[in-house]
Amino acid sequence: MANLNKVLLIGNLTKDPELRYTPQGTAVANLRMAINRRFRNKNQEMKDEVCFITVVTWDKQAETCNQYLHKGSPLFVEGRLQSRSWEDNAGQKRNVVEVRAERIQFLGAGGGQAKTGAGGQITEDAIPEGQTTESSWLEESEEKTDEV
Repeated sequence: MANLNKVLLIGNLTKDPELRYTPQGTAVANLRMAINRRFRNKNQEMKDEVCFITVVTWDKQAETCNQYLHKGSPLFVEGRLQSRSWEDNAGQKRNVVEVRAERIQFLGAGGGQAKTGAGGQITEDAIPEGQTTESSWLEESEEKTDEV
């Protein structure tokens, strides 16, 4: 049986990247993204739906994202789904599904264009300037439930 685990996302960061390091010194960053979907409901009214997802990136790519991305930054992510489980401080078992980034490309670089290498990967000199694409959904809580 064939298997495929591939995710392609275009969206905006809902907050600044969260960079941390493992005990071995490996950089890891969480990028919290919002991906918007506009559609017509049964009554032909336009509706907006937002999906919030965490993207995890490692090593140099994590450091580069932390350095140049900020809340509201538009980006393209190519990666795979990854699930993990742990026990929290209260002893509750927790599960999460995240996107493990393989490639990240900065979008909408305002005053300058993000420099990317072959295949759209972020290079060390990728410097998006003037990204001010914050939308009204950035001001809303990520906990907001969608009305159907």
